[in-house]
Amino acid sequence: MSSAFTELTRALSRRRLLAAGGVGAAGVVAAACGADGSPEAATSPSSAPSVEGTTAEPSPEATMADLSDVEKIVQFSNWPQYLDEDEGDGTTMQDFIDSSGIDVIYTDDINDSNEFYAKVRTNLEQGRSIDRDIVVLTEEGVELWIANGFAAPLDKSLIPNAKNVIPALQDVPFDPGRQYSLPWQSGFTGIGYNTRLLERELGVKEINSFDQFFDPRLKGRVTILVEMMDTMGPLMNWQGYDMDDFTEAQFDDTLAVLQQKIDEGFIRQVTGNDYIAALDSGDAIASIGWSGDVLALGRKFGFSIPESGGMIWADNMLIPSVATHKANAERLMNYYYDPLVAARLAAWVQYVCPVQGAQEAMADVDPDLVDDPWIFPTPELLAQAQEFMYLGPELREQYTRRFLMAVGA
Repeated sequence: MSSAFTELTRALSRRRLLAAGGVGAAGVVAAACGADGSPEAATSPSSAPSVEGTTAEPSPEATMADLSDVEKIVQFSNWPQYLDEDEGDGTTMQDFIDSSGIDVIYTDDINDSNEFYAKVRTNLEQGRSIDRDIVVLTEEGVELWIANGFAAPLDKSLIPNAKNVIPALQDVPFDPGRQYSLPWQSGFTGIGYNTRLLERELGVKEINSFDQFFDPRLKGRVTILVEMMDTMGPLMNWQGYDMDDFTEAQFDDTLAVLQQKIDEGFIRQVTGNDYIAALDSGDAIASIGWSGDVLALGRKFGFSIPESGGMIWADNMLIPSVATHKANAERLMNYYYDPLVAARLAAWVQYVCPVQGAQEAMADVDPDLVDDPWIFPTPELLAQAQEFMYLGPELREQYTRRFLMAVGA
């Protein structure tokens, strides 16, 4: 797709769906448990599992028979507007179907990793099919599925293109050696802003620091994210700490600063993703937000990684332990790690591409995007961002609950 893709096409992006899907702040730490794996499974906050997972032992029958040889299909669940599947002929997905003979049953039904896990957890625990062979999850989601025995190890002999994972994402703490997952797309957490309103209020066209973000002239016109790591990571760096290596006392110090800003009326809203609508309408002038979301709004809006540092994250493909078309899923993974295919996908989603060689291939897809740093980050841009410190499920839940209590979510 050309770099001139419309804003309407990406009106709902991967990270924007918490609000659009009706998942509120409570969904970040807990979501309902349905009786089966269908997207329509009912939800009830009172029965929500904690983010640290389930106490049930994985069933010894959890791994299903692989029907790939006799059923030429793969069932793929992803976040909405995270694949060019709605563009008809000429899409990456259609080309895979045509070249492989494997049909793709594609569902864009993942709005939040914890919510999705809650919907399919019962079937995973009982070793029953969830009618999905690939799911795309956040880093925390992948860690949760692996910890509970619900992820199938990848057969790398069927995914030779896995060697194309960019170095920064080859070995990660939530999946050492990438035994169970491969990155789908990546992105940055930083500061988004309405350029016209920012210039009117501060006389500048961009925000490069949280000192500007919390300028008294923007009081009541800024928003923060309800996701603990995305908000607390950059704010801890602003306080002189390191989001990738901090102490409990440093976390609490930063939380106290944030609490003070809330009490003083600086924060308009603690949002899942409706910060985009607030920026677009002018209700908010600046927001902690995600790169692809803000940049998709167009030239009247800007996105910056603050001088003190931003955060980088990745969403990942994983094969459930109860997948019934595992080999087909691995062939699909291999296809999307072909550099030319990855370039075509990146031109559409415009998030950070995790595939080596895709930048060179982009010259044949959209030359205007070859040097786009938000798709193919420069070493200088990458140096401005860090990953959040690895906490593990239990400690991450503790920090998340304290954060949500502090911000009133």
